[in-house]
Amino acid sequence: MEPDANTLNLSRLAGGLAPFYVMEVLERAMSMEREGADIIHLEVGEPDSPTAPEVCGAAIDSIRRGETLYSPSPGIEPLRAAVAESANLRYGLNLTAENILITSGSSPALLLAMMCVVNPGDEVVITSPHYACYPGIIKAAGGNPVTVPVYAEEDYQIDIGRMRRALTPNTAAIIINSPANPTGAVLDDKTLEAVCSLGPLVVSDEIYHGLEYGVESRSALNHTGRAIVVNGFSKLCSMTGWRLGYMAAPRELIRAARKLQQNLFISPNTFVQHGGVAAVRSVVPRSREIAAVFSERRDAMERDLRRIGLPPCGQPRGAFYMFVRIPGGAGGDSRALAFDILEQTGVAVTPGADFGSEGEGHLRLSYANSVANIREGVGRLGRYMESHC
Repeated sequence: MEPDANTLNLSRLAGGLAPFYVMEVLERAMSMEREGADIIHLEVGEPDSPTAPEVCGAAIDSIRRGETLYSPSPGIEPLRAAVAESANLRYGLNLTAENILITSGSSPALLLAMMCVVNPGDEVVITSPHYACYPGIIKAAGGNPVTVPVYAEEDYQIDIGRMRRALTPNTAAIIINSPANPTGAVLDDKTLEAVCSLGPLVVSDEIYHGLEYGVESRSALNHTGRAIVVNGFSKLCSMTGWRLGYMAAPRELIRAARKLQQNLFISPNTFVQHGGVAAVRSVVPRSREIAAVFSERRDAMERDLRRIGLPPCGQPRGAFYMFVRIPGGAGGDSRALAFDILEQTGVAVTPGADFGSEGEGHLRLSYANSVANIREGVGRLGRYMESHC
């Protein structure tokens, strides 16, 4: 017997949370593929390359050794130590394994970070556009998201005056994301330092570090000890489905997050973490080589988007996304437009509405795909815009 939905009293959080529309686009695209449609995926931020053989081999070896039981709640020591060492090498820090908490993806790390520092009614400042899931994560921790607009005309750099005016006595934290999803913007170091000096604790989402083009990101931890850095293995290491991330923070905060992890998630997956050790040792050192591949794809997408009259907003210098304004004749409802483009052309793109009020009126395109597919997809998109604008 199917449960009667009318008898369920959903929480305000569950009932009021907006969908993550890119996942709905992806699910519809996958359904069309099963029906035989030729789909080009420019929607999800998922590298098309397989996970490195060294990483897969390390996880398989771990399973064969019988390492399928609980790991320590903060993660296995070899991975925590390897992450700390890698960060120290890149950023000139002095982290140890005690500064690292391993999580089942970067999203749980963000949630734990919010739960460590946010009390009910507290405010957390984010930019708009912003990564789609930030407001939901903040609300899940009992907080209220406060947005500060960033603009293409300013290369999506944070205006410190605007951000300072958004701060109140109720501000518990600021979340920043550089390289940024959805814009590809990279905060210059002067701006990063200024954000870190504003006073509230900074939560820095650095999941796209290593995927920069012509610049090299610094960490928030280069500028303040009052920061929580969130990162993971999904993007640089092509490990989206492995669900492996981490938090780097002061030891006191790691101890608090460890207790939350014990209660909410128990521990991260053991053999996946052994794959993570291999990724830190064999994939992360190849970040320049990996970034070069995406740089070629970025240039190809930018050339073709400009050719069809959809130049990227701002100057994308990191991650693997381009944000474009919807031409006036195509309408302003990015969700309806994204689904119509998918149905009419077989090209999956992300509606800008996913990314906050400043995102509506835009589409996000991911170049985490081959140059051939990018060119074909943008070509189809151009023909669609010609007939709808």
